[in-house]
Amino acid sequence: MTPSTVDRDRPDRLRWFRARWALLTTARGHDRGMSTAEYAVGTIAACAFAALLFKVVTSPEVQQLITGLINRALSVAG
Repeated sequence: MTPSTVDRDRPDRLRWFRARWALLTTARGHDRGMSTAEYAVGTIAACAFAALLFKVVTSPEVQQLITGLINRALSVAG
């Protein structure tokens, strides 16, 4: 490609990118995002997952495993 060809193609590419960006950023009648009910279900699911994770991490078996891992890491580093 010669420099003049690149300069001629630049406005077309810019127009193409602008058109694609407009398609991506406009709703065009489709739902974009969650409704209030979806937020509520998502929040409840996240809280349930956090509670389950807390129970697992605070169990004696997992605490022993984590303590052993930390002790092993400190003995290797020190």
